[in-house]
Amino acid sequence: MVNTSAPKKLAKVEHLKTDSNYLREPVASELLLDTNYFTEDAIQILKFHGSYQQDNRDNRVKGAEKDYQMMLRTRNPGGFIPPQLYLALDRLASDYGNETIRATTRQGFQMHGILKHNLKPAIAAIVQNMGSTLGACGDLNRNVMAPPAPFKNKPEYVYALQYADRIADLLTPQSGAYYEVWLDGEKVISGEPAPEVKAALARDTNHTIFPGDLEPLYGMQYMPRKFKIAVTVPGDNSIDIFSQDLGLVVITNAKGQLLGFNVYAGGGLGRTHNKEETFARIADPIGYVTKANIYDLVKAIVSTQRDYGDRTNRRHARMKYLIHDWGVAKFKAKVEEYYGKKIQPLKQLPAFKYLDFLGWHEQGDGKVFLGISVVNGRIKDEGDFKLRTALREIVQTYQIPMRVTPHQNVLIYDIDPADKAKIDKILLDNGIEPDPLKIDTLVRYSMACPALPTCGLAVTESERIAPSVNERFRALLDKLGLPDEQFVIRMTGCPNGCARPYMAEVGFVGSFPESYQVWLAGCPAQTRLAQVYVDRMHINDLETFFTPILNYFKIDRKPDEGFGDFCNRVGLESIREVCKH
Repeated sequence: MVNTSAPKKLAKVEHLKTDSNYLREPVASELLLDTNYFTEDAIQILKFHGSYQQDNRDNRVKGAEKDYQMMLRTRNPGGFIPPQLYLALDRLASDYGNETIRATTRQGFQMHGILKHNLKPAIAAIVQNMGSTLGACGDLNRNVMAPPAPFKNKPEYVYALQYADRIADLLTPQSGAYYEVWLDGEKVISGEPAPEVKAALARDTNHTIFPGDLEPLYGMQYMPRKFKIAVTVPGDNSIDIFSQDLGLVVITNAKGQLLGFNVYAGGGLGRTHNKEETFARIADPIGYVTKANIYDLVKAIVSTQRDYGDRTNRRHARMKYLIHDWGVAKFKAKVEEYYGKKIQPLKQLPAFKYLDFLGWHEQGDGKVFLGISVVNGRIKDEGDFKLRTALREIVQTYQIPMRVTPHQNVLIYDIDPADKAKIDKILLDNGIEPDPLKIDTLVRYSMACPALPTCGLAVTESERIAPSVNERFRALLDKLGLPDEQFVIRMTGCPNGCARPYMAEVGFVGSFPESYQVWLAGCPAQTRLAQVYVDRMHINDLETFFTPILNYFKIDRKPDEGFGDFCNRVGLESIREVCKH
C-alpha cells in the first residue's frame, strides 16, 4: 500500500541548520555588523558554537533596548580544566564578563555578561589556552560527563575519564566552521583523536555515517535536539546517569582491566508546564558491549536518534520520547540494525551512590586532591567571601589542574601533600571553608540554575534565592526537632530542569513569579524520579507548606529512613491526606 499522506512539516530550526553551511551562517556575517545583538536565526546557530544570547532583566527600562549580552559555555569532557585555561577564564571574566565564573551541572564553566563585539576575542582566547566552546550548546552531543575524581590507583576511574574524552572526540562536529568563524581558520592547540576514534568515525557500519559529508556522523541537519552522554564506574552516580540520553558504566575484571560497558538510554529531564506530552524520564537499561565495540554502539544509538528522532516538534525531539513511543524492545532492535550485532545482557552492578568528593583525598600516586564546595557553582568575590581570588592564587602558585564536578563544585589535584596546609590557609584567609564536614549538608547537596536575571526561559528566581531557601529549611528543621536531617534540594527557575530537580528529594521548579511546582520522593542516590506534589507554592509560604509534611515524616519515618525514601514509601496521596488535617 502506497503511503499518500503528506510529509510532516519540519521545525524552522531544521531549515536553519540545513541553510547554515555547516554552522557558519548567519553567525559569520552578523559578527561583521555593527549591532549589539544577533538575529533570532543567528541565535539558533550560535548555540552550536557554545553561546546563548541573553538580556539582563534587572537592567530593563521600559521603552529602551534590551541589555543584550552573551553567555559563553565551555566544553570540557570529564570537567578537565588545565591551569592555563582556568587562568585565562579568570582574566576573561574581568576583561569581558561580569567578574564571575560559573560551574555548570555538566562539568563546564559559563561566563556571563559578554557583549557581542567581545565574543570573538573571548572564544579565541579560550581556544588558544587549551579550551573550547564547540558543542557546549546546540542540537548535538553536549559535554560528556564522567566522575571527576582523579584516582590514579583505581583503573575504572581512569577508564571513565579516558572514554569521556574519546567519545567527545568521536561526536565533535567536523566541519571546521568553528575555527573559521572564531579564529579565522587557525586550528590552535588541537590534539588528534585517538587512532581507534578516527577509525570509528570513518567506518560506515550499516549507514551510521554519511561518507564524504563534511559532517560524516551528523550530516547537515545535526541532531533533532541536544544529546547528553555520561560515563561512570560501578556504584558512582556523581553524574546522575539515569538523567542522560546515553549512560555508560565501565566494567573491569578482577585485575582492573577494561572489559566493556553497561549501556543505559532514554533519560532526560526537560519538560513544559501544562504540556502533559512532555515529561521527565529516567534511562532504561539496554545491555552490555565489549570495549572493542563501544564506539560502534555509540554511533548506532546516535544514528537511531539522528534518523528517527522527531524533527517536526521541538518539544518531542529528545531521544526519551523516541524510546517512550517505540518501547525499549523496538528501540534496541533498531540500534542493533545500525550496530550490526546483538547487544549482550547487562552485567550485574552494585547499588549506585551519590558522591561529591569534597575535602582532601589521596590520589593513589603519592599526591592528593581537594574538592571545594562552590555554592550554586558561582565563583566570585563578594565581601569577605573571595573564592575567585583564592582559586586564582592557588592555580597560579601551584600550576595545578582542576576538574569541574557535576554538582557545580571544583576539584584541584596533583597536589604535593606538603602543600595541603598552605592551600587550606589560602582558602580560609579568603573566607572559604575547605572542610566539607563544616558545611551545612543542605547547602552541600543542593543545586540551583542561574535563572533570573539572565536566562530567558526563567519565570522566577533560582540561584539568587536558593541560599535563603536552604537557611529557612534548616531553621524549620531545627524548630521541628530534626536538627541533623539532610536531604537533596534542587531548584530551577523553569521546567527545563537544568539543575536536575526531578531527581531530588525536594525539587523546586519555577511555575510562576515567586512560585514553584514542588516535587517530592526522589532519593539521595538520584536513581529514582521524583513526583509532582503541588503545581504552585509561593516562596513566602515555604514554612507553612512544609511544616505538616515534615511533622508527618518525623512521626512515621522508619529508623534511618531519609525524607525522599519516606515520601516514596508512604506515597504523595497519603501525605496530602495527612496534611489536610
